[in-house]
Amino acid sequence: MTTYPDDADGAVLTELAAQGVDMSQPVLIDFFVDVPDEASANAVDAALGQEGYSTEIEYDEGEPDDEGQIDPDDEEFGPSWTVCVNFKMVPDHAEIVRIQAELDRISGPLGGKSDGWGVMVE
Repeated sequence: MTTYPDDADGAVLTELAAQGVDMSQPVLIDFFVDVPDEASANAVDAALGQEGYSTEIEYDEGEPDDEGQIDPDDEEFGPSWTVCVNFKMVPDHAEIVRIQAELDRISGPLGGKSDGWGVMVE
């Protein structure tokens, strides 16, 4: 079994391997870029598209509190915008770190920030 660096990305890779994902085969990896609003989402989406990335904008309306209200300022449960970037690739720690840095470089000036990644496991 491969040993991964002791960081958040290494922990996810270790968990994927433990769940039986064949780490030598390409899988679809979704990278997430957090953006503050719709205008930023559109700008980041366009910038990433110009760089050849396959993207999709997602809006989450947020979750209501006990009184049924959604707090627009609640960072955890309030409304949010995300630009998702999809890659089919062999899960590789160095490449995942590189891609996240590249997403930050492109999206940062437009208000975006890389916010993790994931793989759908059956």
